[in-house]
Amino acid sequence: MSRRSIPEEQRSAENGGGAQVLSEPPNGTPGQASGGRRLALDVHGRLRDMILSGELPPGSALLQAEMARKLGVSRTPMREAFRLLQEEGLIDAQPDQRARVRAADPEDLDGVYGARIMLETLAVSMTAKSHATGDLERMREALKRMQEVAGKDQLDEWHAAHKEFHFIATKAVGPHLRRMLASLGEHSERYIRLAQLGEPSSWGRAHTEHEALLEALRLSDPDEAARVIARHLARTALNVLADIAPEYEPAATRTALGIVGNGQA
Repeated sequence: MSRRSIPEEQRSAENGGGAQVLSEPPNGTPGQASGGRRLALDVHGRLRDMILSGELPPGSALLQAEMARKLGVSRTPMREAFRLLQEEGLIDAQPDQRARVRAADPEDLDGVYGARIMLETLAVSMTAKSHATGDLERMREALKRMQEVAGKDQLDEWHAAHKEFHFIATKAVGPHLRRMLASLGEHSERYIRLAQLGEPSSWGRAHTEHEALLEALRLSDPDEAARVIARHLARTALNVLADIAPEYEPAATRTALGIVGNGQA
């Protein structure tokens, strides 16, 4: 599934409507400063996708000159993109040292999933009360695509369908919360990929949980939808933590689960 097949409204929510073309404005033209800023944001978005998807794995060295050549841009937007990535905590960049993609951080994972549990339970509860028949059909189609490529060498296709599934399941919220959910979802993608690599059986369990969420929405049951999504997100976080930092106590994830859920992860 290509990015173009993701609904336009979803792409707008995820990207803020930004362009993906990495082309620099002509020198001396009006609006050059704003054009340069847009280019830096495009470069940042491209590098961010490469990190979150695993194309640039944790620990990868990043050279500004090399990445500028690879993306066909100058060093100026690349420097700004690196600065933004460092502010997000996706790379470590010290003066006079080579920048590197940050390793998986248990505290970051715990915080991201604690926030996702709180916000997505709210969103699916609202969606369960206001969904349309067409929304459920789109979720079924996305779930079918996930199942068709699960466990195969088609991770990008699975993640595109997965993103669409969660987007529809939370679509009742307003634009500000939608942007927050999209940002958290993108940030957690690298951890979902780690879960899939670390535990092959996670494919089947995730499919069962997605089916349960779809059924709760079909029944317009906000309490069950909230319970399912909370446990689904917590399981992913706890499985990855068990692999990368078994000694870490996931306080945010467990606290969020305790607030919104009934039962244990």
